[in-house]
Amino acid sequence: MTAHLDDATLTHRLAVGTSEILKGIRGVGLLQALNLGDAGDDLAQNWIARVLAQHRPDDGFLSEEAADNPDRLNKDRVWIIDPLDGTKEFATGRQDWAVHIALVENHKPIHAAVGLPDIGVNFFSDEARAVLGPKSGKIIVSRNRAPKVADYVAEHTGSEITTYGSAGAKAMRVLLGDADAYIHAGGQYEWDSAAPVGVAQAAGLHCSRLDGSELTYNNADPYLPDVLICRPDMADEILQLCATFKEEHGSY
Repeated sequence: MTAHLDDATLTHRLAVGTSEILKGIRGVGLLQALNLGDAGDDLAQNWIARVLAQHRPDDGFLSEEAADNPDRLNKDRVWIIDPLDGTKEFATGRQDWAVHIALVENHKPIHAAVGLPDIGVNFFSDEARAVLGPKSGKIIVSRNRAPKVADYVAEHTGSEITTYGSAGAKAMRVLLGDADAYIHAGGQYEWDSAAPVGVAQAAGLHCSRLDGSELTYNNADPYLPDVLICRPDMADEILQLCATFKEEHGSY
């Protein structure tokens, strides 16, 4: 009989185990580029799905790397996973990729983990604490899809724009105090932000949509186009700037 693991322990072990699998795949150097990225996605997804089928067979499941099962909408508890967030970064030897594990209950992350395997760090919602010392003067955005609203916010707050890969890696830069805010607009899905938001909220950071509305998970349509993760003392200012920008430009 399999020993029962509480939700926090299971979340921890899923993040650590997935990180080790991905480091192992890349570390032996037998695959490169697209083949490496595809292998990482497939093997990590398969392992996580098997673990959850054994330990939480009654919970729902939503993952970037699996077909969506609408039955999750009838469940109060759903695991929202991105086994490898930043496949391109992983496949090209960069460090800014991540593992996302989140358990959502009644549309809110209750346990979450973000693993940054290349730097050997895992962030857990039951342990994380945000670094809220002096402001860094930086706003972090996607390397591939930097939103115009972020430039507007940076200009009006005297901040510098910096770019990074995975959504989880960017969110953890805010948690560590290396950036004051992570601003994203232009398209994401629930698996991109469920785990980062779960960790960031538990650590004391502000998390919302760019219009200030609440982030919810396990919706029928998992598309979630924008997100703000920032220091709580900057949230009101940034949200007001986002509102002004949208009024002037019609979108973010």
